[in-house]
Amino acid sequence: MSELLLRDESYRIVGACFEVYNQKGFGLTEPIYQECLRHEFLIQRIPFLEQPRIPMVYKGIEMEQCFAPDFICFDKIVVELKAVSQLTDAHRAQALNYLHACELDLGILINFGQYPKLKYERLVRKRRDDNGAEEN
Repeated sequence: MSELLLRDESYRIVGACFEVYNQKGFGLTEPIYQECLRHEFLIQRIPFLEQPRIPMVYKGIEMEQCFAPDFICFDKIVVELKAVSQLTDAHRAQALNYLHACELDLGILINFGQYPKLKYERLVRKRRDDNGAEEN
């Protein structure tokens, strides 16, 4: 059995998200959960950057548009928040694009909007070898 990538850090992040959900419950908007989570990260001393601007590059040229994941925690984990009835492949694709843009390996997609409890998914960026084949 393989070791869970960044296990301790991800447990702390998910625990902070559960605390926010336990305090605020279901049915609020994403910006409210984001603001609450910012304060919970501070309380729990989880290092984070909130909505960092990550340059978008196209064919070697930096674009005016940029990526802005909700949080990057521990300088290693992208945390993307949603408040929707169910996570979709589009949400997963967005989080994976953030991982590639940030060149990080782990993302946590958090959904505060799925009753009756918080849902989350761990997403791992697949790397490509020199021949273009995917690696884990």
